[in-house]
Amino acid sequence: MKYFVTIFIVLSTVFVATAQTYEIGVMAGGANYIGDIGKTDYINPSNLALGGVIKWNRSNRHAFRASATIAKIKGDDAASDNSRREERGYTFQNVIKELSLGIEYTFWDFNVHGQEFISTPYLYTGLTAFGYSALYKDNDNIIRKYDDAISFAIPMVVGYKANMGRNAMIGFEVGARYTFTDNLDGSNPGQGKADDESLKFGNVNSNDWYVFTGITVTFAFGRKPCYCNF
Repeated sequence: MKYFVTIFIVLSTVFVATAQTYEIGVMAGGANYIGDIGKTDYINPSNLALGGVIKWNRSNRHAFRASATIAKIKGDDAASDNSRREERGYTFQNVIKELSLGIEYTFWDFNVHGQEFISTPYLYTGLTAFGYSALYKDNDNIIRKYDDAISFAIPMVVGYKANMGRNAMIGFEVGARYTFTDNLDGSNPGQGKADDESLKFGNVNSNDWYVFTGITVTFAFGRKPCYCNF
């Protein structure tokens, strides 16, 4: 986690030093995962997620955005509506430590220094790197950690935001992350265990997802915008 926090602080310093109009703030909400254990609900913010976000507004319609988030995810077959999963009875939990970089695009013009009330839907995508615990199923069918791992994901976020007076913004967003791993839940271990087929279960041809749902509160700083062409 220290690695991700260090990178986020460095990026924040760069943005603050160079940006004409930037925002910095916090994110809070819930997280869930979609995979081979437990429920298959797409949006089920049942575990706490917290983070920080910084944006570099390049125009009234788009901004470069960086965020760091930590969240717990878990799955329990006993809570599933799938009878096979209920009979199997696996459980797991993991912690996601995420750093994400990308572009946020608003549907309508959004001036962070405006004094009148404004609001707009927005989209965000980019590239996410995240750390997590590599898991496996032991001989007693208990999901255990055997290593630390890093992987990547594609974030697909939709949200709605509004200003709260001058220079303060609040937003609500739901963001799914399609990961490049199928082992958030221990169903398809690698790193020395990939050749042991007895450790695998579920759909090994489908990667895992995780979803953040929550609010963002940011504050704008810097001189009023004089946007360039990019």
